Parts: sequence; C-alpha cells; structure tokens
Amino acid sequence: MKRVFLITLAFVNSCLFAQHLPDSLRHWHRGGAVGLNFTQTSFTNWATGGENSVSGQGLLGLFVNYKKDSTSWDNSVDFAYGVLHQGKDKFTKKTDDKIDFTSKYGRYAFKKVWYYTALFSFKTQSSPGYIYSDDTSKTVISDFMAPGYTLLALGLDYKPNKTVSVFFAPFTGKTTYVLNQTLADAGAFGVDKAIFDNAGIKTKDGQNIRNEFGGYVRFQYKAEVMTNITLNARCELFSNYLKDPQNIDVNAEIILNMKVNKYFSANLNIQGVYDNDVLIAVDRNHDGILDGVGPRFQLRQVLGVGFSAKF
Repeated sequence: MKRVFLITLAFVNSCLFAQHLPDSLRHWHRGGAVGLNFTQTSFTNWATGGENSVSGQGLLGLFVNYKKDSTSWDNSVDFAYGVLHQGKDKFTKKTDDKIDFTSKYGRYAFKKVWYYTALFSFKTQSSPGYIYSDDTSKTVISDFMAPGYTLLALGLDYKPNKTVSVFFAPFTGKTTYVLNQTLADAGAFGVDKAIFDNAGIKTKDGQNIRNEFGGYVRFQYKAEVMTNITLNARCELFSNYLKDPQNIDVNAEIILNMKVNKYFSANLNIQGVYDNDVLIAVDRNHDGILDGVGPRFQLRQVLGVGFSAKF
C-alpha cells in the first residue's frame, strides 16, 4: 500500500499546484471522489446454515484537466482495493485491486471536433493476488507490476461534446511488465518463459518485459443518464501489427454511480477483458477437471453500497 500512497501524494501535489495558479492561468479543472463500501453477514443458530463474512472496498478517483484555446490536457488516476474474510478461512482474500493512470494531451486539428493527441497510460495493482487450493495453501498468480502495462499512443481524438471521446491511434507502443521472476519464468501474461535443460536446471531467465507495436482505439462516455445516476463507460482495443493482428486485446469497463444522498451512494462496476496472450486454466473436456490452458474472456463485477464524497 506504500506504493499507492506515494502515487496518490504525487497526484494530489499536482492538484494543489493547479489550484494556486494565478487568475490569468486558471484554465485547470480538478476534483475527485472517494468511496468506502462495507458488507457484513453474521449467523447465530441459523437453521439453514451460512458463514459469517466481512468485506470492504475502497475507491479513490482524482482528475486534473486543462483546457485553453486549442490545447487540452486530461489527467486521471483511479485506485480500488477490496478484501473479504469469510467464516473460519485462514486467509483474508483480495476482491479488488486497481491502479490506473491516464494522461491525454491534445491540440486542435480541424472541424472543431478533431484533435491531434498523444496518450499515455499505466495500469497495475498494489499487492499480490493468489489462487487458493485449500484452506492452508495459496499460490501467487499476480503481483505489483506483474502484470504492469504502459501504453503510449499517437493519433486523432474525436470530441463532439463533453460526454464522448473516441481516440484513434495508428501508432501505439504497448509494454507488458512481469517483474515477479517466478511468474516471468512461467511465461505469465505473455512474456517469454524461462528455458530449462533436460535436468530441469534453468539456463535462461524468463523475460520481464514484452513490447508490442500496433493500433489502438479508445472510446469513452461519461454523463448523467438520469437524476443522480452517472454512467462512465470505456472500451479499449489494441491490435499488434507484428504478431497475430487479428487477435485484438479488449478492455471494457462500465461504472454506474447511483447517488442516494450527499454522503451515500451505490455503485456497479463491470469489467470485461480479453487478451490472447494471457493463458488461463480451462476444462477442455467439460468434465470438471482443469486439463489445459488457453485465452479466456475475463469478467469482473463489483456491486457496492456505502459512503461516498466528491471534492
């Protein structure tokens, strides 16, 4: 969590800098939102059974945007972290973990709605993720910067209004980081795995970095669709020109915020991901036994009710 604190501190400092600009330079818009959701279930002499559980999720989103004449610069960072403890389980399990930073700089191009644009994004998580084989053992399947992703894209941004943005980038570099060497040796998240000799001795480490060059499209929509209900939808598509361009990476997310009153709200987050280079255990024979690996569509859904505030 120390990493999250340092990243947040740096971003807040930039927000404060924007707030103290002279009046003649006040073309900055900044703000954010924080949320805290809790769920608790308890049973005592409950005839139909059940397990006590406690879960919590924290959300933090910050933005700093600049707009003057023909120049626009949008910056945002989103954090999410959630945990669950259930029954007599030895482990407190992670339910959500996200660090997502995006910076998009644009200059007016033509027809009032097109901008020459450069975009940089960084995505990772703050702590290890595990797969649990039983009540006493767990195996690391992800970690901070394992994976981590950076993306640098150059292209045109179509912005017909304040709610819609469609960014087309034919020149895009994408880098995948797997800095946990055990995961890198296994070839996790598409990096080249380690090489072993016939005796099982490693002769070459797995690669920690994988670079790709291709095309990128990003669609974003944010608006109040009904009174006190805000929809934020985003879809990112990436195709690697140099290897299997038909296998398009997809990252789509829908966030629905429903405000109850000044301090309480409900939110629904649905995210779908497909990456042909990320291999997941599969049941090829449909007999309940995991007998292979392959790319799979990944789906995450989080529904929370709790405290929220904007600033």
